[in-house]
Amino acid sequence: MLIYGRHAVAEALREGQVVRLFLAHGIERAARTEFGDAARAAGVPLEERPRIELDQAVRSTHHQGVVAEVAELAYADPEAPFELAVERGERLLLVCLDHVTDPRNYGAIIRSAEALGAHGVVSEARRSAPLSPVVAKTSAGATAHLPLVQVVNLPRYLEELKERGVWVYGSAGDGERGVREVDWDRDVAIVIGAEGEGMRRLVRARCDEVVHLPLRGHTNSLNAGVAAALLVHEAWMARASARARGGTS
Repeated sequence: MLIYGRHAVAEALREGQVVRLFLAHGIERAARTEFGDAARAAGVPLEERPRIELDQAVRSTHHQGVVAEVAELAYADPEAPFELAVERGERLLLVCLDHVTDPRNYGAIIRSAEALGAHGVVSEARRSAPLSPVVAKTSAGATAHLPLVQVVNLPRYLEELKERGVWVYGSAGDGERGVREVDWDRDVAIVIGAEGEGMRRLVRARCDEVVHLPLRGHTNSLNAGVAAALLVHEAWMARASARARGGTS
């Protein structure tokens, strides 16, 4: 599998995931030195190729002159997010995606979730963006650090989470309560619906509560990636506030 973009490839090199590294002819000297040194340190062969050849290989001109061959990206074990939360000594915070099909949205959500401290991103096997080079690039390497779980049936998975004591918050513009009106100081899964369609009826029915982000402008909705980032940030801010008050998050 080929991934591309400097952030994604640099992260893959650090994580020991790269099999071969390709640099475009004419790439600036600083980048050639940086990636050449990283490749040598990782014991990875480096080849220089015409830029058009890399364009064709990844079907994009946005690779920034850096492409890497890596092992196929793989989904994590469903228990991995729980284990990560325990390892950090934190309450679980999951992001569950309901038919988010745009790989750039998927990658952006992974990047935000990892950067803001979530413990995993969950998607459904059907009608969802698969792990791909576009996802890896958009995530800026976050796919290497965050458990990504794929489930067969999201409504059933949400029921299983609830049986384990996880509170499920759906996100929708018509949510009954604002994000600052609910309790984030417990194990939580946030559900993000597809852009335009939102959450499916069966998914929404599995949510304990449906919340909304207050908007002030004329635009009445947010990109799925932006909404996910704001909700994860809101959860951690609420938990920090609870800790300051002597809570247990």
